[in-house]
Amino acid sequence: MPRLIESHWIRGPAGRLEAILEEPEGAPPQLGAVVCHPHPLYGGTMHNKVVHRMARGLRRAGIAALRFNFRGVGRSEGEHGDLTGEIEDARAALGWLRRRYPELAFALAGFSFGARAITRLGCEVEGARWLMAAGFPTRQGPTDYLEACGAPKLFIQSTRDEYGPREELEALFARLPEPKRLIWVEAADHFFAGALETLEEQVSAAAGRV
Repeated sequence: MPRLIESHWIRGPAGRLEAILEEPEGAPPQLGAVVCHPHPLYGGTMHNKVVHRMARGLRRAGIAALRFNFRGVGRSEGEHGDLTGEIEDARAALGWLRRRYPELAFALAGFSFGARAITRLGCEVEGARWLMAAGFPTRQGPTDYLEACGAPKLFIQSTRDEYGPREELEALFARLPEPKRLIWVEAADHFFAGALETLEEQVSAAAGRV
């Protein structure tokens, strides 16, 4: 069974969203996951190398991965929405994914700004199998919503993340309710420099265990 790769347009609240859907090889997907990219104003797109590796790791775990560009990025319509708008973009992408795979459970994954978007959304909606936040930026706004979030939470963080320093993330993680898991990846910076292969392996292993 060859791996499916499709380009799609998703109807978003600010216009069309450019997306790529990829299924695993060899067997039908067992789960569907939306994967969100880093900050749109600083070059973040669905083709970011960390996002690409996350999607590949999810596919290796038997998951259909839907990446998309937030409003105003690439060929997606609209303008930057100061996170609030991007959360609604992710909500639209999730709705599309659930219609595509009505029989499958769903999950949410994201890197950096995208990790903020998916944790905010995943703590609002019911039924997410898990929320996977890579490179969670501890200094980009309040985190109290996470402290009341009952969804399963997976954090994958570089040991030298300048936007989510170890001591800050560990302090946040300690306040969060179960179920939760924190995985450290020995890497040079926020973008998992020198450790992208390890990141992909950790994503695949973590997603397969939940």
